[in-house]
Amino acid sequence: MTDPDRIFKALSDPARLKILDFLRSPTSGCCVFEDRICACDLERVLGVSQATVSHHMKLLIDAGLVSGAKQGRWMMYRINAATFERVGAWVAQFGAQASAGRCSPGAASAS
Repeated sequence: MTDPDRIFKALSDPARLKILDFLRSPTSGCCVFEDRICACDLERVLGVSQATVSHHMKLLIDAGLVSGAKQGRWMMYRINAATFERVGAWVAQFGAQASAGRCSPGAASAS
């Protein structure tokens, strides 16, 4: 994983988590076009301005968690599943190391 700081910063905001949850499973009646969600729906879901949505989406895109594409005059977004797979694999390494006893308490102070 290339930049965990950027990814986890993007994931640390409740509004961005709400955006990701909506992108993963949009409610009915939204503007879904070929597995993409319109920015206008995100404004409605969050109850915030277009500028605030743009700010959150920029951080999610910069982290590689979401991709965006202009369709006419609208921005359309979707989750970048490959990034989430890499993040999951990266995080899983910590659990695997701990299970193998390589991260046991006191191991670092034994020297």
